[in-house]
Parts: sequence; structure tokens; C-alpha cells
Amino acid sequence: MSEFSPHLPGLSGAALILGASSGFGAATALALARSGLDIYGVHLDRKATLPLAEAVQDEIRALGRTATFFNVNAADPERRAEVVEQIASERGPGGLRVLMHSLAFGTLRPYVSPGGGPVVSAKQMDMTLDVMAHSLVYWAQALAERDLFAQGGRVFAMTSEGSTRVWPSYGPVSAAKSALESHIRQLAVELAPLGVTANAILAGVTDTPALRKIPGNEEMIEAVLAKAPGGRLTVPEDVAGAICALTHEGCRWISGNTLRVDGGEHLAG
Repeated sequence: MSEFSPHLPGLSGAALILGASSGFGAATALALARSGLDIYGVHLDRKATLPLAEAVQDEIRALGRTATFFNVNAADPERRAEVVEQIASERGPGGLRVLMHSLAFGTLRPYVSPGGGPVVSAKQMDMTLDVMAHSLVYWAQALAERDLFAQGGRVFAMTSEGSTRVWPSYGPVSAAKSALESHIRQLAVELAPLGVTANAILAGVTDTPALRKIPGNEEMIEAVLAKAPGGRLTVPEDVAGAICALTHEGCRWISGNTLRVDGGEHLAG
């Protein structure tokens, strides 16, 4: 017997993915392209990792959708204005169906170090909050000001269990994730008159480049594998599938939430 696969009608319009070259952003870009959306992607890659972004674009185009990627700092106001202007010129009012925030660039340092080691600076803290949380607000503002959100549009932001838990050196990112969830709640209310929903997606532990930067990630992976009800880690495609489902019309009344996509991982203690 084949797995149950609900019929979902195709989507139309475009999606803007912040953090589109790898991990959750790349998987979601591909899933939304399969569902019928053209993809705008913002990423920040050096020469060594640029092939990742190029591969994602090639896959999107092979699906018959357009892929327009920008290798820029998503937290730079000038670059943001340039991207929004191009989307506006190509799509016009109501042309954007999805905004996804999946930026994972921040400082992993302790707040205090009794042994005299390095601690997070004010500049590092501000940068982490700006990139991983506040930038969502500024992108949403810019898109709303140009009337780019479609009626029935969706805003998604990737959060983590670390928004409410303490891990070594994770403090700045934890603060950013907590702020990101707060921003989602506020945007859900303020975007509602436009017919746009906003939700945070809390994925289970996923083996991504961002996870590998967290001290103790090997132990974290081992602990999850030992208890996960589904017997495995979350993968980016799990999140991408959930976002695609939430983008369809039947989910128009789901807004302002932090939604877990973890196969029940959090229930296992």
C-alpha cells in the first residue's frame, strides 16, 4: 500500500527565501518550486560555497520555474532595497506568495567567562540579533510598503529549541531566536489586514551546516537519535513539506504560532 498523499492544488506567484543556498532554505525553495512558485533567493556565499547556490538554482529551473538569486548580505539596507525593487519591477503588486526567513549567521560565545576567555561583545550581540531576528521585520516592512504580498500570503521564520533552552555559547543566538518568535507574533497581527499569515517553524535537531557550528553538536545528535520517536533526525525536506502545506488556502487561519516540525522529538524528554 502506498503512503497517503493528499492532493494539493498548485500554487502561483513567487517566493522570497532568505538563506536560500543550503539547509532549510534550499529545501524549501525546491519544494515551493515543485508546487508552482518562482523563487527569489538571498544568500551570502564565498567562492568555495557558491556552487551550492548555483546547484539549487539549476534544480529550480529544471522544474520549469524561474530562479533569481542574490549573493548579498540580507541585513544590508541598500542590498535589501535593491532586491525588493527588482521583485517589484518583475512581479508588481501582490506578486509574492511566500517570505521565508532562514538566516543562520551569528556569534557563538558565552556571556561571561570566569576563566578569562573570550566573551560576546556588544557589536557581536547586535549583529546576531540584527541578522537572525530583526532583519525579518525590515524585509516584511519593505515588501508591505511596495504592496508585494499576495492576498493569502505567508511569512515563515526558522526558530529552534534554543529559543527557550541554554546551551554552551548559544546565548546570542538564543536571544535572537526568542526575538524572532516575538517578531512573528507581532507581524501576524499587523499583516492580518493584508490577508497574510506569519508563523515560526521550530524544527527538530537537523544535521545542517548551522548545527555543526554549535559546540557539542555531536552529543546533541546522539541524544536525539537515542530518543526520537521516529528513529531519526529531522531533515530539511520535513520542514519544506510542512511549509508547502501551510502555504495552501486551507491553512489561511493558522497564524502567530511557533509550529513544531520534529516528529515528536520534544515529547521524548
